Amino acid sequence: MSPSLAAEPAGRAHEVVTPEGVPLRLEVAAAGDRVGALLLDLLFIALLTAGLLLPLVALAMVSVVGVDLVLAAAVLAVFLVRTFYFVWFELAWQGQTPGKRRLGIRAVDAQGGPLSAEAILARNLTRELELFLPMIALFAPGAAFPGAPGWLALLSLGWMLAFGFLPLFNRDRLRVGDLVAGTVVIRAPAAVLLEDLSIRARAAHEFTEAQLDVYGVFELQVLEGVLRGAGQPGHDEAVRTVAEKIREKLGVEGAAGDDQAFLEAFYAALRGRLEKRLLFGRRRRSKHDRL
Repeated sequence: MSPSLAAEPAGRAHEVVTPEGVPLRLEVAAAGDRVGALLLDLLFIALLTAGLLLPLVALAMVSVVGVDLVLAAAVLAVFLVRTFYFVWFELAWQGQTPGKRRLGIRAVDAQGGPLSAEAILARNLTRELELFLPMIALFAPGAAFPGAPGWLALLSLGWMLAFGFLPLFNRDRLRVGDLVAGTVVIRAPAAVLLEDLSIRARAAHEFTEAQLDVYGVFELQVLEGVLRGAGQPGHDEAVRTVAEKIREKLGVEGAAGDDQAFLEAFYAALRGRLEKRLLFGRRRRSKHDRL
């Protein structure tokens, strides 16, 4: 997550408090963007599943394998792809899937912390109950429930509509998976790295490797958001609060009026440290990760 204070959110705002106690306002993703992202992801899932099944279909056409085996493989492939597609991408892309990335949205922790693997699993596994099982019951009730009564399709349609319209009736556009996992989907701000800070804050302060290892990528991005908020209401107070928290954590003293320069220097040093560690295949996502 790369929050920014550079602009006030244009749509619905969701406020989170960073580990340093600074409130950040994030723009909640519009319902249309979420639906569009889901449709794109379903298209990608269909294409991926088709790519996996084409070799088996070709073999079945020349009687190398039986039709029953192809059908069984198709059911298994659809289940595995639709189950792990969302989980894998949101783990690898920090809350984004190809559809979400295309629409410029991402899932984040609703309380402002790093998005955990447990939350990603919870928010995506509930999609089976919200969407996929009702879809199967609606369009192929006999396949899912042999001998299913006719009213099952109507019940499934009502189930899908109830869960589908739920985000329209709460402020943060939360679906059931978000409520279970404690997540919210926001518009992803453009990631603009603060190259100038790394240049102008070279030797302003010195930090040890032990001090830099206190924080991770998540805290670096939060710090970037605070520094990019220059000129916004409350910016000076945010800078002072964050500087005090970091100094307390690192055990260093600060001079009056030095907060901005201190944070810029710490940002530059921490970013350099994390980039160096990444070169050796060690990525620390937040201060909660073990080294």
